[in-house]
Amino acid sequence: MVDRDGAHEGQCRCGQVRFRVRGAPIITMACHCMGCQRMTASAFSLSVLYPSHDFEVLEGEPTIGGLHGATRHFFCPHCMSWLFTRPEGMDEFVNVRTTMLEDPSRFVPLVEPWTAEALPWAKTPAVHSFERLQPMERYPELAAEFAQRFL
Repeated sequence: MVDRDGAHEGQCRCGQVRFRVRGAPIITMACHCMGCQRMTASAFSLSVLYPSHDFEVLEGEPTIGGLHGATRHFFCPHCMSWLFTRPEGMDEFVNVRTTMLEDPSRFVPLVEPWTAEALPWAKTPAVHSFERLQPMERYPELAAEFAQRFL
């Protein structure tokens, strides 16, 4: 279960960048796209989506890495840990890398996008799988299901 009203702190591997999220997350994901695989050096990336106003950097100055386009991926400039993403066209949200939070085990993925690019042996407990990105029109129902299951 995720804390509806609590705060969760996170940090990069070296601790030079620290951040905090507050309140209820919107949804949790395990992305199987090739880009996430390459940026994490793993089979998928885990993330939890929060409203931007519930996210704050406490210490350090994250730098943009990964693709330098409309979607901005933020990293620690020292250890290069991928910390969070500001998705293209969705400035009101921030997608935090779950494993950077103090207790990532609390954030079970509900959705797994980009299964078309998944490694065949990479499995998650996600309830909903999408060959590509989940359609934007599905977010309200997926967010409602996330709240019902995990908050």
